[in-house]
Amino acid sequence: MDLITTDRIIEMAWEDRTPFEAIHFQFGVTEAQVIELMRRNLKRSSFNLWRKRVNSGVSQKHLVKRSAAISRFKCTRQRAITHNKISKR
Repeated sequence: MDLITTDRIIEMAWEDRTPFEAIHFQFGVTEAQVIELMRRNLKRSSFNLWRKRVNSGVSQKHLVKRSAAISRFKCTRQRAITHNKISKR
């Protein structure tokens, strides 16, 4: 896995509303692999904070726990991340 892909997976994992299923769909990485990737690439304290947040109920990281009111989430940086030049009007 290249550095850019790893950085994007970590960024998506930090986002509360991006489910593990979306990461798996986009990159083919399972939840267990995301956890291992986070463990290897974050400081211990940062990893512990992330795991605590994911398991706290605040995060919507699992589709089964997700509120039906949340149908889609678009990151404010999505255009910069995907380099999408087409305006969505």
